[in-house]
Amino acid sequence: MKRKELCYLLICVMLCQPLQASATELQEAVPVTAEAQEENLEMDAEESGTDLNEADEDAGESETVKSVLGEMTAGVDLLGTGIDMADASGFGHTESKGAENAGVMNGMEQAGGSQDETGTSIRDALGDPIGVAAVTESRSTREEYAQAYEDARNANWGYTNLGIANVDNNLNVRAIPGEDGKLVGKLPKDAACEVIDSDGTWAHIKSGKVEGYVSCEFLITGVQAKHRAEELVTTIATVTTDSLKVRAEANTDSEVITMVPNGEQLEVAASEGDWIRVYLDDEEVFVSADYVQVDARLNTAITMTELLYGQGVSDVRVDLCQYAKEFLGNPYVWGGTSLTKGADCSGFVLSIYKKYGVSLPHSSRAQANCGTKITLAEAQPGDLIFYGKGQTINHVAIYIGGGQVIHASSPKTGIRISNATYRTPLKVVRILQV
Repeated sequence: MKRKELCYLLICVMLCQPLQASATELQEAVPVTAEAQEENLEMDAEESGTDLNEADEDAGESETVKSVLGEMTAGVDLLGTGIDMADASGFGHTESKGAENAGVMNGMEQAGGSQDETGTSIRDALGDPIGVAAVTESRSTREEYAQAYEDARNANWGYTNLGIANVDNNLNVRAIPGEDGKLVGKLPKDAACEVIDSDGTWAHIKSGKVEGYVSCEFLITGVQAKHRAEELVTTIATVTTDSLKVRAEANTDSEVITMVPNGEQLEVAASEGDWIRVYLDDEEVFVSADYVQVDARLNTAITMTELLYGQGVSDVRVDLCQYAKEFLGNPYVWGGTSLTKGADCSGFVLSIYKKYGVSLPHSSRAQANCGTKITLAEAQPGDLIFYGKGQTINHVAIYIGGGQVIHASSPKTGIRISNATYRTPLKVVRILQV
C-alpha cells in the first residue's frame, strides 16, 4: 500500500471511531503469529515469483501501518473520552476547536510524517492547515497584518467599537460625563459613533467632528449595534470634481438638472456601469461614475457650530431656526404638512412659518414668489433658498446660517440639514422683515 493511500485510511480511522472497534474485533478473531506471517510471505513470494527481500520490505511496511494505526486509534479513544487532544499531543491546553484540529494534525505528522516515493507527506495529502494552525504557521508581513486589521475595520464601516444612538430625536453630546456638561454636539437618531471608553453610565465617543460624552442608556453597542447598522447603512457618492453635472438620464445628451460642488455627498440608489443613480431630494437622477467616490456610510453627529448662528441675527430668526431643528429626522411625506407625522419641502416651511404668524402657500414654486428676492451672500437664518430641475423651481429649504439649510429632503432621509450649495440655488427670498 502506498503512503498516500495510507493517509486517506488514517483520516477514515479518525473520523469513524466504529472502524476502530471493527479492526480490534478482526484482530482478535484472526490472530497472526510472526512465524505464520513469515510462512505466508514465503508462500506468496514463491507463487508470485517475488524476491524474499521485497517481501520483507512489504512486511516492514505492514508493521508500520499497524504501528501508525495504533497511535491514531489511540487518538480516537482520546476524542471519545473527552481528553484534550492538544494535551495528548504535547501542546498546551486549549478549549479552541481550531487548536484541537491543530493538535490532531501535528499528531498525524508525528505518527506518519515520512514521505512516500513521490515525496507526498500527510500534510500534503490533507491540504493546507486550518484554524489555529494556519495562524501559527503563517509568515505574514507587517503590511499584511495591517491590511487584515483595516479589512476588519471596514467590516464595521470604519468603526472598531461601534455605537448607535437609540433615541427618538437627538442624543446630547457633552464635554464632560454629566448632565451639567457643556453641549458640544448632537447625535441624531440612528447615527453612529466610535465608543472610545465607557464606565457603564457615560460613554466617551467620537462621531464625525464631534467628541464628547453621551449617556449609555441611549446607546446601542456590541452585536446589537452591528445588526442595527446593517439596516441603517447607506451608500454615498462623494463628488471629486469642482462642479459635477447632475443629469435626468444616464447619458451626456440628457438635460443637466443642477450642479453639485466638490465634496458634496449624494445618496446612491444604484450603480449602472459608467453612471451612478443617486437621490437628489425626492428625485432619482444620474451622475458620472468617473467623478464620484462611492462607499458605505452611517450618519454621524452634528457639531454645535452647525447648530449656532452668527451675531446680529434677530431673536425671531434664531428662534425660528431652533424650532425647525426640533424636527430633524422626522419623516418626509409628499403633500404633508405635519412636523411630526410627515411633511414635504414646502409643507415643512409652511408649518414652521405658521408658528410665527406668516401664512405661505403649499407649493415651493408659489413660495418663491413671496417676500423679497435677495442674493445668497445676503441670506440670514430664516430666509428661504429655492432649488430646481434646470430652471424650474421644485424644492425649498430654510437657511439656518453657517452655509447650511434645513429641509424636508426625501422619503429616505426625512428632515435633514444640508449645505446651502448641496445643489445649485436658483433663488433666495426673504420673508421675515426682522
